[in-house]
Amino acid sequence: MQRLLRSLWYNPRQSFLERVLWCFLLPWSFLYATIMRCRAICYTLGLFKAKHLSIPVISIGNLVVGGTGKTPVTAHIAQSLIASGKKVVVLSRGYGGRLGGGKPLVVSDGVTIFLTPEDAGDEPFLLAQMVPGLMVVIARDRYAAGLLALEQLKPDCCLLDDGYQHLALERNLDIVLLDARHPLGNGFCLPAGPLREPRSALVRASLLGFTRWTASGCDKLGEGATPKLHIQNRLLNYRALVTGVEVSIASLQKTRCCAAAGIADPNQFFQGLEDAGLQLVGAMELPDHAVYTGELLRSL
Repeated sequence: MQRLLRSLWYNPRQSFLERVLWCFLLPWSFLYATIMRCRAICYTLGLFKAKHLSIPVISIGNLVVGGTGKTPVTAHIAQSLIASGKKVVVLSRGYGGRLGGGKPLVVSDGVTIFLTPEDAGDEPFLLAQMVPGLMVVIARDRYAAGLLALEQLKPDCCLLDDGYQHLALERNLDIVLLDARHPLGNGFCLPAGPLREPRSALVRASLLGFTRWTASGCDKLGEGATPKLHIQNRLLNYRALVTGVEVSIASLQKTRCCAAAGIADPNQFFQGLEDAGLQLVGAMELPDHAVYTGELLRSL
């Protein structure tokens, strides 16, 4: 089903089944877009109150479902802030973790990681692991997560992970990431398209970041004077599972390999391997946030 929906969202509808399914989904898409537009208006008019934290909040999010390279961009911004002497905390929902929907929990205090990927979710754990000194707190209620961070961790600023639609928390900067290859898909909201909100929601953005940028990328979205940033992605290293040693991916040039990926857009990973000079003889698409069980690893 996931593959069929992505085909509807990003490719011309060719088969009879795809056209019928899209026509069925279209009314629900209009209903969803109306609800999201009314919700945003309520926050703009003050009918719904956004809560305020006493430190700067930078939101890093997107307008579409699926991967736009948000995690590496969040890590890069966190590394830059930490290098400048700031104490940084990431506030994350903890998607996919057993404990992500409950009370606020500290994943990392910048020194020690307290929760497993199964408890915290794979992305919060990954950020805590890959950025030395980064503090991470998870909760569905990001304001509550921020209060816990202020009380226990004393950060200088917050990064709101996947926060563009989390209007209940005020932010000082809204960074929206879009895939330069197909920024808005077919332009429709869920479920007939990939948009979480109507395209008009981009007027709230402080900065548009076009990830996976190439010379043929698209950034002409007509969003007025909103600053735009072009972000190029490439794979640098790989880590051996047994030894944990990191090696430059350039050492694998011309190597024949089989690849597997359990992320929102596995094709961008496969393309990245080929761009690095590897020869793919097989590629296996796994579900997003796939759990690599012993059985799955044996099958691979």
